[in-house]
Amino acid sequence: MKKLSHYDSAGSPRMVDVSAKPDTRRTARAHAFVRIGAAALKRLPENPKGNPLEIARIAGISAAKRTAELIPLCHPLMLSHADVDVTVEAEGVRIVSSATTTAATGVEMEALTAASVAALTVYDMTKALDKSIEIQDLYLLEKTGGKSGDFHRKGAL
Repeated sequence: MKKLSHYDSAGSPRMVDVSAKPDTRRTARAHAFVRIGAAALKRLPENPKGNPLEIARIAGISAAKRTAELIPLCHPLMLSHADVDVTVEAEGVRIVSSATTTAATGVEMEALTAASVAALTVYDMTKALDKSIEIQDLYLLEKTGGKSGDFHRKGAL
């Protein structure tokens, strides 16, 4: 089994030293789905808290930029781009986030953080309409760049 680099020789957690790695362009996309009942979905446009889809999009972008503050061992990254697409579907709201940087480490956590916070924001903005809302299927869709190469989830968007 490959040794995990987030632990030192004594088994204590540590931030990985990426200072010897070259800066390369890196991208990542992540996914989340918020399952919402049909009645609540129908009422989204009249949500008393405002447009939950646009608020979720902005919350996700903001979260991507603050990932290192939320995940203790993540490196702070200067993002060159972050975006979140929020789409209403028959059974809920699909969220696809993206993040890009040129750095010595990847942006998977930034994309995943964006998708998860956007999903939580949809929940927060719609919970008054439906208490049975579920956040599902948070996962990495793809990542490019870096030593480990590209990853594309099979059967993904």
